[in-house]
Amino acid sequence: MTHLRMDDVAIIGPGAIGSTVAAVLHEAGRTPGLYGRTARDGLEVLVGDEVIRVPGPVRTDPDQVSGPADVVFLAVKATQIEGAASWLAKLCGPDTVLCVLQNGVEQVAMVSPFVPEGTVVVPAVVWFPAQAQADGSVRLRGAARLTLPDAPGADRVVEVLRGTRCTVEVASDFSSVAWRKLLQNAAAGLMALTGRRAGMFAREDIATLALDYLRECLTVARAEGARLGDEVPEEILAGFRSSPADLSTSILTDREAGRALEWDTRNGVISRLGRAHGIPTPVSNVVTALLAATSDGPG
Repeated sequence: MTHLRMDDVAIIGPGAIGSTVAAVLHEAGRTPGLYGRTARDGLEVLVGDEVIRVPGPVRTDPDQVSGPADVVFLAVKATQIEGAASWLAKLCGPDTVLCVLQNGVEQVAMVSPFVPEGTVVVPAVVWFPAQAQADGSVRLRGAARLTLPDAPGADRVVEVLRGTRCTVEVASDFSSVAWRKLLQNAAAGLMALTGRRAGMFAREDIATLALDYLRECLTVARAEGARLGDEVPEEILAGFRSSPADLSTSILTDREAGRALEWDTRNGVISRLGRAHGIPTPVSNVVTALLAATSDGPG
């Protein structure tokens, strides 16, 4: 297969998620431009016994960008959006589709102030477990899958990823899908507080706490219009309990590395929206306060 450098497809933030998307594109002959804070010659993504090597370089100077791209994947954390503003200003334009590969349900509102007028912002729900390794490579520990809204711009993202190993689904009720993923991410915040991986959910006390928290989150999600059944908390807990005991989550990885945590996007949003709807969120309030202090201090 002939591999072509596609400067009309760009990835901002080649971390675990961004590297995975870069790898599936490169594998299909659509090598994207790579942009981030750390200069690298290329990327390595491990899928089973296979290694996908994506040629670089990872560019670090926004002034070297010649013009807007056709499709941009934003794969930085929610805490890093402002730091990516210069990349967004250079790589996005009135004909650009920006696909936001971030946690939460507020991607469009958070990113839109940083892009030029006319840029179409498409949120995405990322379902695949990708973990950064100590040597800088990324291991993909499951099938790659994205969910997009049935909205303008989604068709262009679908086309870019067509024929890759990343499955793309377009959902008419994207809000409900995004909220279900947010519930999963909220419960994963407990892993950052304990410093433990998915195996901790085998404990009955943690399972009980997680269910209480998830049911609280579910009430807020429904108030926001999400159509999720009573069974969702149990399904999410079962997913954690059936995962490999050493499976991590990005918020735990960030804590272990001493980085700022996405506590507001993944957890604080429950308390914020609960207050707006007059819904008590006692578990969320405790979890959010502890995560905020873990992330931001002082002390």
